[in-house]
Amino acid sequence: MTSRIHPSAIIEPGATIGNGCKIGPFCVVGPEVTLAAGVELKSHAVVTGCTDVGENTVVFPFACVGEVPQDLKFKGEHTRLIIGARCRIREGATLNTGTEGGGGVTRIGDDCLLMTGAHVGHDATLGNRVILANQAAIAGHCQLGDDVIIGGLSGVHQWVRIGTGAIIGAVTMVTNDVLPHGLVQGPRGELDGLNLVGLKRRGVERAEITALRAAYQMLAQGEGTFLDRARRLADETESTHVRQMTDFILGATDRSFLTPK
Repeated sequence: MTSRIHPSAIIEPGATIGNGCKIGPFCVVGPEVTLAAGVELKSHAVVTGCTDVGENTVVFPFACVGEVPQDLKFKGEHTRLIIGARCRIREGATLNTGTEGGGGVTRIGDDCLLMTGAHVGHDATLGNRVILANQAAIAGHCQLGDDVIIGGLSGVHQWVRIGTGAIIGAVTMVTNDVLPHGLVQGPRGELDGLNLVGLKRRGVERAEITALRAAYQMLAQGEGTFLDRARRLADETESTHVRQMTDFILGATDRSFLTPK
């Protein structure tokens, strides 16, 4: 064992601590917690519940990871929280385990950044490289694709899906599904274009961006209903990124969509 554990930390019997972990002063690690190699818990961090933390993830002071869901239907069933590798969970963030009715697992991908006071509710799924800015709140059962960014003080309603590469502006309430690579902003979130800055930062080819822009215009102004336009796009497109968008629109969902203006 090469881990460094401060004498004041409480590691309950049954916890699994990987090689090279660092556990700071006054931390608490519960009996069903598994910390992979290289995990660091800074002072006063709490990791509890049936929680797996991926390698080289860092949990900052006063974060509470793996507590029971904030759901009145929860009756103490055995559920889990799975966190990927190289995540950064900043001060005061809260991440809850799943519920039996929602599949039993809350899941965070690799390389995510959850800033100060961010919240991830029960049964939510976050993809890889997701960023939740300060005080952003993700309600239960939400699904966020890879490379999603949620602005500070924003909230995402339960069961909402946010597609790959979408960005939500600060102080925005999102109540309906957001298309992949969409840009949403305003107090009651409205789809206001594409996340062109994010696409360029990720090195997406110009031809793909052009195809996305054309697809967005067709969804906004084409003939027929929104779903009719999406089906036509799915039949006609050869673009990988447009296909992401049409697959998302035509996939199963319990909510309506934020549609182009």
